[in-house]
This record gives sequence, structure tokens and C-alpha cells, in this order.
Amino acid sequence: MAALDLRSATVRVLVVGSGAREHAIAVSLAQDPEVTALACAPGNAGTAAVAEQLGLDMADNAAVVALAESWSADLVVIGPEVPLVAGAADAVREAGIPCFGPSAAAARIEGSKAFAKSVMSSAGVPTASSVMVDNPAHLDTALGVFTPPYVVKDDGLAAGKGVVVASDVEVARAHALMLLDAGHPALLESFLDGPEASLFCLVDGSTVVPLLPAQDFKRVGDGDTGPNTGGMGAYAPLPWAGEGLADELVERIVRPVAVELERRGAPFSGLLYAGLAMTSGGPAVIEFNCRFGDPETQAVLALLRTPLARLLHATATGTLADQPPIEWEDGSAVTVVVAAEGYPATPRLGDVITGAEGDGVLHAGTRRRDDGAVVSSGGRVLSVVGTGADLAAARADAYARLEPVRLAGSHHRTDIALRAERGEIGP
Repeated sequence: MAALDLRSATVRVLVVGSGAREHAIAVSLAQDPEVTALACAPGNAGTAAVAEQLGLDMADNAAVVALAESWSADLVVIGPEVPLVAGAADAVREAGIPCFGPSAAAARIEGSKAFAKSVMSSAGVPTASSVMVDNPAHLDTALGVFTPPYVVKDDGLAAGKGVVVASDVEVARAHALMLLDAGHPALLESFLDGPEASLFCLVDGSTVVPLLPAQDFKRVGDGDTGPNTGGMGAYAPLPWAGEGLADELVERIVRPVAVELERRGAPFSGLLYAGLAMTSGGPAVIEFNCRFGDPETQAVLALLRTPLARLLHATATGTLADQPPIEWEDGSAVTVVVAAEGYPATPRLGDVITGAEGDGVLHAGTRRRDDGAVVSSGGRVLSVVGTGADLAAARADAYARLEPVRLAGSHHRTDIALRAERGEIGP
């Protein structure tokens, strides 16, 4: 598929999704002079400020294609994993429209942890040892293979909340039984020690271009306490990592996986996200995702200087290898997530949000009522992004931008990037 000349063509970009990740992508694209028209479907109350809002059932591949065609999109960017795993990108490409996002076959790297383990094993990529359990009768024997802390994961998609890490074997057992009772195989893994890192890579077959490494915070409470969530904050880059870390991770982990997917007839095109533990024995993979991660995207894109549309379009059209090196702003970025009361269990919805119109405030679970008020419509409601010359300045900026935000019963972590700022994290 021939690439558009983005310096002279009219570039109409349709972003599919409704979260803070898609708001961050839309903000970056709206600032891109190469983008002349921008739409977000279905979007949220925040994306409406930077992009045309279009109704869409993301689970309906035919509807995604019909919208892309009727809106005359030059590029479709699919944000969430669910439509990617369901083949939305395949459907868009079959209609002759460039699409940023992997095929359903390649998206299995996130959609099936068993498949991901098989790929990593064939590629020689380090990851946790694991046992897949699909029958409750085999659970206790499988748990006996491991020592605390126990790691239990949903084999399929779980919106970032299908993982339990527990020192108590009964807690691990209960989570595994809950998954099995729901008809989902449970993956038991050995625990990987060391700080975590997230590496996003633009991937076009075997061409791999890393973005800035980041770190996210999965636990709901300060000090990494409480249950796992979809992510309560993030920062980029990593002051405790060497400058060559991204290139090292590409060569040791991401490129071998991309090559293996290509060998299996499922070449990856889009954003391949490696969630990593920087263990005492070297980096090891916690999981792979098939799309931009949330909330790391909000921090990483805040520092991107290269026009985003150019990178996404090149990846979608097989010309990523022809692009010059990506340019970044100096300094750091920090994202703090504001969550609704009750999250990550059952969130309270429909509460009015005020003070969320400022720069750096990205919407996720929000909608605008008929009376014009913005109200909460999901568990993770907002992402507040700050930037600065270093982590301390970026943290201060993020929390200052968060100060005017009001949402009854909401909660957020107060320690995002604090240990890294203090120099308390190291590989």
C-alpha cells in the first residue's frame, strides 16, 4: 500500500476508542500540522474539544469500516485491545484504508497469554515460568509448583484487572477458581522481582522503533497497596535506566518476538507493548500488549516532538524503516489517574466533574449530559499530565493541574513517580 505524502496531502485521521489513551492520541494529532481533519469514535467529553465526535459500536467491525469509509478517513487508529483482537484492523485494511493496529492473528500476543508464552518460548525471550490450568481439579497441584508471592492471571483480556499477586495461597486459589468458574483458563506464574518498565515499540514486520521507556503503577493505593487496577499513574522516561536500555530491550526481547510472529504468518503492524520486570538476572517479560498502554501513553506522548501522524501512517503502510529517528522533548512527564469512588470494584457513576477543562487533563470515563454537565461514566475518569525539566518538576506540575478537579468520592495516588524522583529505584 503506497504511503501518502503527509507534507502535501490532506490527512484525515479517525481515532477509534473512548479512553484517556485515545484523548492523548487525539491531542497529539490535533497539534500535528499534517492532520487536516480529526475524528474520535465514540470518544468522550474531553475528546470533543479536539476532534469531531462520531457514534460507533467498537465491537462491530462492519460499523468501524462503514464509518471510516463514510468519513473518508486516510488513516484509522484503533486504540483499545478488544476491537483489535476481534479483527477490526483486518476489516479496515480489507476495505483499502490504512490502519494503525495489528491483525487479529498478531493481536493474540495480548488476547491469549498461552499464545504469548508460546511465542516467547520459540523466540528465546525471558519470561516467568508458568502453568496453564483449565480444570479446577488440577489447580492445587499447579499451585504447589510455585512459592509465594503467587501470580494468577486470566488467560484472556481482562482490562488490566485480571491479575492477582498474593502471598496467601488461599487468595491466589480463590482468584483462580473465580476465573475457572467463569470459563476462563487461569495462568499461574512465578513472581518476577525488580522494578517494572513499559516499552512501547512501533512495529512494522521486523522493523522495530522504540518510544521512551515508562513505568506505570498498577496498585490502587499509595505505596503500591490494594488491588490491581488498569493503572493509576505513570511517568517517562526512566531516570534510573541507562540511555541504551530501549535499544537493548528491542534487540533482546521485542525484535525476536516480532520476527517470530512474522515466521508464524502473523506479522505485527502497530504498537507492540512489552511490560517488563528488570530482575536481578536481567529483563524479563511480564506481558505483551497489542496497543498503546494506558496510562503510560499519556506521559510518553506528552514528550513526543516528531509529528505523530507521520509515525502512525508509516507504520500502517509498511514504510516505518524509511522514517528518520524520533525526536523527543527534554525533561519528564508524569500522569496521575483520578478514579471514581468504588474503583477498581464497582465504580459510582454519574457524578458531576468540575475543573477538568485545563491543559493536561485528559478524559477517560466521562460523558456530557444533555444539560451540558460533564459526569463520570467509568472507573478511571481522568488522567492529569504534568511535564517539567525533571521528575520533581513534572510531579509538581501534574499535581498542581489536578488541584482544581472536583469529583465527589474520587481518589488518586499521591506518590506517582515519587520513589524514582528520590532515587530509590534501580535496576
